[in-house]
Amino acid sequence: MNLRPLLILLFALPLHAVELVKWERIPLPVALNIGQERIVFVDRNVRVGYPAALEGKLRIQSSNGTLYLLASQPFAATRLQLQDTENGELILLDVSASKSELIRESMRIVREEKKTPAAKPDTTPDPLPSTPLPVALTRYAAQILYAPLRTVEPLPGVQPEGVRLAKTLTTLLPALPVNAMPIGGWRLDPYHLAAIRLQNKSATRLELDPRQLQGQFYAASFQHRWLGPAGSAEDTSMLYLITRNYLPEQAILPESAPEKKK
Repeated sequence: MNLRPLLILLFALPLHAVELVKWERIPLPVALNIGQERIVFVDRNVRVGYPAALEGKLRIQSSNGTLYLLASQPFAATRLQLQDTENGELILLDVSASKSELIRESMRIVREEKKTPAAKPDTTPDPLPSTPLPVALTRYAAQILYAPLRTVEPLPGVQPEGVRLAKTLTTLLPALPVNAMPIGGWRLDPYHLAAIRLQNKSATRLELDPRQLQGQFYAASFQHRWLGPAGSAEDTSMLYLITRNYLPEQAILPESAPEKKK
């Protein structure tokens, strides 16, 4: 293990993770459990269009860029149209409902970044935050994933970034019985951040120690110091990994190739 000076940041924020999905003009599937409300963060005020067939089956509430969906009956995938009230842009959701004990996390829709014209030579760049950049970047990622949008502090220069990692990371914390799943990334040159959701698979409480991480990171921060037993409300938390001048996928040990069947 090769860990550079480590930044340990803990945030008193809600425990529930958020599933990030990117709108790329392809309808986004949204699965609902009957009787369990699911929240979809759209980040903009939208009008919701839906077919009459959903009357009495799906309750839809929209407030300040957030959708609240509650299904009372099962139904197959049905198209919802979300229209931006400012520019008329459409986002399409294919919503379905069924009986399931699987907990559905909240969902946040991320749009494609639009290219902006190059700044003029005499344009004054936005000042960098006085807080050290790795700390500011970690705080920003934590707020995006946990806090209400209206409370997210702007961070000049930050950009969302795809993380090219395996769906489940087994080499990151091999000493702990946890599922480690990448859910998003951000860049603030020269730093890159990968957000990793950690979920306890055991029946006992787990203490989280950055010294157990395997890889070459500039900084690592846990959202919480421990994970509750599997199945409890505290069994999931977030890990923020930061690298400098290279991507997170270059810092994490590669997954072993699956054995070929003889």
